[in-house]
Amino acid sequence: MATWADILEQHTADGVLFEKLDQARVRCAACAHRCVISDGESGICRFRINRGGTLRVPFGYVSGAQCDPIEKKPFFHVRPGSMAFSFGMLGCNLHCGYCQNWATSQTLQDPHAYAPPQLVSADKLVKLACDEGAGIIVSTYNEPIITAEWGAAIFKMAKAAGRMTGFVSNGYATTELLQYIGPYLDLFKVDLKGFNDANYRQLGGRLQPVLDTIRSLHGMGIWVEVVTLLIPGFNDSHEELTKLTEFLSGVSPDIPWHVTAFHADYRMEDRRNTRPEDLLKAAKIGKESGLRYVYTGNLPGRAGASESTFCPGCGEVLVERYGYRILKNKLGPDGICPSCASSIPGRWKAN
Repeated sequence: MATWADILEQHTADGVLFEKLDQARVRCAACAHRCVISDGESGICRFRINRGGTLRVPFGYVSGAQCDPIEKKPFFHVRPGSMAFSFGMLGCNLHCGYCQNWATSQTLQDPHAYAPPQLVSADKLVKLACDEGAGIIVSTYNEPIITAEWGAAIFKMAKAAGRMTGFVSNGYATTELLQYIGPYLDLFKVDLKGFNDANYRQLGGRLQPVLDTIRSLHGMGIWVEVVTLLIPGFNDSHEELTKLTEFLSGVSPDIPWHVTAFHADYRMEDRRNTRPEDLLKAAKIGKESGLRYVYTGNLPGRAGASESTFCPGCGEVLVERYGYRILKNKLGPDGICPSCASSIPGRWKAN
């Protein structure tokens, strides 16, 4: 009887992001694990597989696809109120115990994780996005870094159709990955899980590659927003949040930082849920570190006005939000504050 891994391997194609080491082994270059994979074996993610010295990678399916508000990704400095067509595959290169998408991300890692693939071509997926009026197409739900070849195939067609494109990712990338996907990518949301390397290792990775990704994205001109899920007792100390936000501010004070509320889930049910006052405390630290755009999330209406975008020049409320809903938007496609003419960084107009 075919295993779940056997079935998924039927939906693969020859990869691009790898190098041959000898006749039997390859080194994957998609993520910072840089797995050396022997013939017949897979990398840490379980989805990139060496077959006869060629890396086979996920291709030609989705685990799910739907239209969401762009604010749900979250991107707050990208065409407020726009709809984003979101698609995902299966698998991840980390194993976070609090993952809220674990049914897709932990496939082949957790026997209880299961989401059947839905076969689809790249052009059909882009057509569906266009038919639904989505101006932005985003790879999300699983870790898009490990399925980058499929993402690139979709994004090439999306760009030709005049759509913006984006990754919602943990940022555990390589220079090769960014150079490969960069020409077809407009937006990149990085999930910065804290500023403690020991904690990152518990999740299956390291901190430094994520920091390198954030720096590289900013240098490449790809619009980056950063999210940190605030987990009590895990990443919420004043010292850690100060280091994290000082790092972001050092890259650019204009990088939007979203600090969002945790709720007990999956394998991390021993922590209390994040409270509004926890979010506000973290947001205050971010602003003290020099970040101009700090947002709270996952507790709509319970953390004051910190879901909205304010002009750093005159304090005017430019985009008023409640959760994923836009209540008021004073910014036009030029991103200029109507009160003081300050330029607000972001991607405000369509391609």
